[in-house]
Amino acid sequence: MHRKPFHFKQFSIHHDKCSMKVGTDGVLLGAWANVSTPKKVLDVGTGTGLIAIMMAQRGDLDTTIEAIEIEKDAYLQAIENIENCPWHNQITVIHSSIQAFTNTSTSKYDLIISNPPFFLSGSKSENQKRNIARHTQTLSHEDLIYSTDQLLSSGGKFSIILPIDEGEIFIEKASQSNLFCSRITKVKPKVNKPFERMLMEFIRSITETKKTELIIQFEKRNDYTPAYIELTQAFYTIM
Repeated sequence: MHRKPFHFKQFSIHHDKCSMKVGTDGVLLGAWANVSTPKKVLDVGTGTGLIAIMMAQRGDLDTTIEAIEIEKDAYLQAIENIENCPWHNQITVIHSSIQAFTNTSTSKYDLIISNPPFFLSGSKSENQKRNIARHTQTLSHEDLIYSTDQLLSSGGKFSIILPIDEGEIFIEKASQSNLFCSRITKVKPKVNKPFERMLMEFIRSITETKKTELIIQFEKRNDYTPAYIELTQAFYTIM
């Protein structure tokens, strides 16, 4: 089945070749990350290229983004989407694991951003591409933290989204590498549902963590909260 592109206000994302389709998590992270200062951005595990494109839309004209993707079909899809977006001259897609990239890169980044594989354990799909995207078999959280420590500039920020339990574990592991959580937003899908996701920002200095909460919608479907509309209205056509 050919999956239709997902249309945003200023660009479209084809995701028929990717195991992981356009979803709320990527949009949340791309809209939430702090882009006030970054001139050099690294998107780890770019998938369709969505977050890289969002960073370009939100950044300055001289902001450059490098987007890394290990899975070949996703890499090719990211190239397709980025070539057709208004900011294609600012984004470079790299077919590599972050581990290999870290070993050879001499660059430092003002912002590293990742919507990484979530699950530390649990049942896996028969679809190997989906396993790569969802489980930590090719990108452990330890490897992501190590690479961030190697590649982040002294005043840089690292932004990530994870489920609540994995997020709590990640904060503890990151602190052991002197990456400290400066900002957290816990996200719940509806008013009467539990929190499911954690948006996190890390910096190199110990700081008090700013904590907020976000509810995506009220009880009815597509009845979005004012906070979610404010966060995502630059992207979603329905906002």
